[in-house]
Amino acid sequence: MTAHRSEIVAGRLPVLACLKARRRHAECVYVYTGARDVDGVLAYAGETPVQRVEQKQMDALSGGVKHQGVVLRAAPLPVFSIEDWFSRHKEAQAALVVLDGVEDPRNFGAIVRSAAACGAAGVLFAKDRASPVSVAATKAAAGGMEYIDLIQATNLARALEKLKKQGFWIAALDASAAKTIWEADFTGRIAFVIGNEGTGIRRLVKEHSDYTVSIPLAGPISSLNASVSAGVVLAEWVRQTRPR
Repeated sequence: MTAHRSEIVAGRLPVLACLKARRRHAECVYVYTGARDVDGVLAYAGETPVQRVEQKQMDALSGGVKHQGVVLRAAPLPVFSIEDWFSRHKEAQAALVVLDGVEDPRNFGAIVRSAAACGAAGVLFAKDRASPVSVAATKAAAGGMEYIDLIQATNLARALEKLKKQGFWIAALDASAAKTIWEADFTGRIAFVIGNEGTGIRRLVKEHSDYTVSIPLAGPISSLNASVSAGVVLAEWVRQTRPR
């Protein structure tokens, strides 16, 4: 795992999830002096110090992200290497989301939220080709960051080859693919590749995928944004794999 300095978590759902999940050390909870209905969050603070501060300091702590009157300073989220992640996950049935250059922090966070909600085992991203874990990304994840593994790779194409050796099929989302997500088999170990919001999946990454799939659409708009695409394909994975 990589180590970083303290991180800021802003917003009631993200802060509550961090305090409940206890995957990382909570250093201090900051509460706006005029905030109401925060007792449900503070009930999980335990021995974590709580400071009441004014609006200006809250805004500075959150970096301008809407904080809903609650901010948490915490140890960084664990970010795993792919080798470390393999040692943690031996499931025969698992889904992984692979991000190829998803740079918008809100898209990054929304994808993490969908992945956590659907029971995916992790989100994999390249070191220099994705949004960092930021206050905005954590806020958009609405607590999802605390319940899923984040995996960082130096080279995404090589990481896909390592996934294949561990029994994963690699399905790249491509709006032009002939096979739709309704026709694909997502049982077993599957990794879904989601591309950059503007340029899509890079050629080399697509070449290291096993196949491409598209999301059927009926209207005049020909594509969905990255986070919506991730949510749709993950919902189809849940439909195919959950117990009936």
